[in-house]
Amino acid sequence: MDGSWNPQALKAVKGVPASAIRGGIQQRLGATRPAPLDEDQWRHVQRLYERYRQGPLWLTKNGLAEDRAEALLKALIDAHTDALRVDAYPLNELARALVAVKETPRPTAQQLATADVLLTAAYAALGEDLLTGQLDPRTVSEGWHIDPQEEQVDSALARALREEPLDRSIARMRPQDEDYAALVRELQRYRKLAVQGGWPAVPKGKALRPGQTDSSVRLAALRQRLEAEELLGASTPAAQQTGADSTPAGARARAGGSVYDAQLAGAVADYQARHGIEADSVLGEETVASLNTPAAYRLGQIAANLERFRWLPRSLGSRYVLVNVPAFRLEAYDGGRKALEMKVIVGEEYTDRITPVFSDSVEFVVFRPYWNVTDDIATKELWPKIQADPGYMAQNNYETFREGGKTRIRQKPGPENSLGLVKFMFPNDFNIYLHDTPQDELFEEDVRAFSHGCIRLEKPEQLAQWVLGWPAERVRQAMEQGPDDKRVDVPRKLPVYIAYFTTYLRGGQLSFGNDLYKRDDALIRAVQDGALPSAQTLRAVDSLRRFVAE
Repeated sequence: MDGSWNPQALKAVKGVPASAIRGGIQQRLGATRPAPLDEDQWRHVQRLYERYRQGPLWLTKNGLAEDRAEALLKALIDAHTDALRVDAYPLNELARALVAVKETPRPTAQQLATADVLLTAAYAALGEDLLTGQLDPRTVSEGWHIDPQEEQVDSALARALREEPLDRSIARMRPQDEDYAALVRELQRYRKLAVQGGWPAVPKGKALRPGQTDSSVRLAALRQRLEAEELLGASTPAAQQTGADSTPAGARARAGGSVYDAQLAGAVADYQARHGIEADSVLGEETVASLNTPAAYRLGQIAANLERFRWLPRSLGSRYVLVNVPAFRLEAYDGGRKALEMKVIVGEEYTDRITPVFSDSVEFVVFRPYWNVTDDIATKELWPKIQADPGYMAQNNYETFREGGKTRIRQKPGPENSLGLVKFMFPNDFNIYLHDTPQDELFEEDVRAFSHGCIRLEKPEQLAQWVLGWPAERVRQAMEQGPDDKRVDVPRKLPVYIAYFTTYLRGGQLSFGNDLYKRDDALIRAVQDGALPSAQTLRAVDSLRRFVAE
């Protein structure tokens, strides 16, 4: 333990014997837990005191340990910047307890004990929320099967409590990912937008293509809508690609005229690319509906995805793979740096085809694999085709085999195999894996939800090189020349995280991905108070400001 902080060494506080305060702490711990803490958070509080033998954690001989207490209070006051529901902490009760200690010349042992316990309660609740999130994913229909490692919360709380300075140790509890920090910044921007009333609605109308005309009122509303998110300007990437024109028609459109010119269409293409819509510059029904999504909802999406970040373990490993399903993207990290990224194809938005959210570890790679067709796919898709066309199996390189007393179907290895020429196996209950595909043309699509649940890779050769540490030629030979169905164990198990983030950064720009599996709505409702704190919550926060030096 750090020599500068030792609860057991304290003899008295403002003349009150430490033994009396420890007795008060023990008594308070045996009483009703402070609202709104739940049983799990209260157990964390009790275990912290058990670790330090009921010694006061926030007191010195002169009263409150000012630096430590102030660091915690500032963290509580600022918790709303992470979209945490600040009313989840006993702020009002804590403020009253602090008044009794700081503004009473000779506080009693019970008053000191109560203040200490409430500070610990707020600390434990905030710490757990930063480490594992405020919500249980199962309560908001997330289907999230990644363990946030709740069992490590007690040791993390104890470790952070004894580190100096405390404000930094609390800050380290939150996700350290750059995207998390960026979403925190975007949260503040979208809060301002929401508070100011959001953005104007774009009137419905005919689908517009670049160069076509429409009412000046509609195009003016579209212009204002795009400007609200800073998406309109001659420097936008899509505008540069399509070429903002300088014709009289283009000038009239920029002045609020009736031509849907290249500059405006380019800004719409940028918007589409950042909102999970095919970037074709067409102002169609889907794009208008997305543009008219309220700012408050977008704010809620940012808050929801900050919570999803907190559901991940604090350490993902030194080398790992992260697949974000709504972004249709895989990223591989080594030593905290992105080593590889590529497009992916994920499961369709049907109940039996969605790609689940879970984590496991790649154990082996198979070159030139067989595709052992699942019973479900065989029953629903292949057997009817085989019965209708006796030559279907031979034409598509299928064969039957016996397994467990049943006749099964598999596709032989080769370039036309549905799994392509390599697959990456991380055995799991969902029968999901990463694999190559012969349908490379599908990677040109903006929305890539075509699979039965497994994840198809744009650059399987590069991933094989990275996973196995093999040179490109060796990987290419294994894929193209065989032998067939060759298993190669990885040198060290590689964690894989299949995640679901509908708001993320792409090229430094905020993107709202395609909520393929309709999981945002329930979570947004649950984090609403964290996204935009109520006046009552802000008043409770203000009750603590008097104890924090400006």
